[in-house]
Amino acid sequence: MLVLAIDTSAIASAALLKAHDEDGRAEVLESFATTETNTHSEVLAPAIAGLLEQAGADGRELERIIVGVGPGPFTGLRVGIATARTLGFAWGVPVDGVMSLDAIAWDVLADPAEAGAVREGFTVAIDARRKELYWARYAGDGELLDGPHVGAPGDLPAGPVYGAGTALYPEALAGAGATGVERFATRVPRAASLGAFALGCLAQEQELLPTTPLYLRESDAKVPAAMRKGTA
Repeated sequence: MLVLAIDTSAIASAALLKAHDEDGRAEVLESFATTETNTHSEVLAPAIAGLLEQAGADGRELERIIVGVGPGPFTGLRVGIATARTLGFAWGVPVDGVMSLDAIAWDVLADPAEAGAVREGFTVAIDARRKELYWARYAGDGELLDGPHVGAPGDLPAGPVYGAGTALYPEALAGAGATGVERFATRVPRAASLGAFALGCLAQEQELLPTTPLYLRESDAKVPAAMRKGTA
């Protein structure tokens, strides 16, 4: 199975993965990730074209497109989801969603050094700005227990916390009995991990999500008062 994964919940990233039927292993053939957080619309489509070219593949050969549906900011999520839907329509490929924080949870469980620390469960959190975090709680085997949520760092569950943003609020986390894991203090969702998580779910015949974005907040954009009066 050849899969294209896309995530723009934090940075713009894309990856081409192949699932090996004999052992269920997900192989990352090509991947791309930017370090910027505001260039999604400019870099994503050319990056995807480059991944396919490097792999010698055509979009119509894909069996699925996987896209991160957040949580994340409005503009970033819209770029990734719109791109995935458009490519799926153009190539005749089904498009499925995955909660973006699952990508970091996959990274945590794939790291042998963290096996003991997460046995009793763990939290994944990334910066949501406004002095808040997007977060979700997982069992030691990776099952999603709670979330996703957006809220104050002091509201997180006790225990280890993985992901970018945790280093911003060490005192608030400590007050809640939570501890940011330094090795993961800059980790954001990436398409390669998102795709690997999705392929693992499919191998276990688990359903993925629709492509509805998980904004968790109302938009900052407001209709001007003059325009509201004009439409009354």
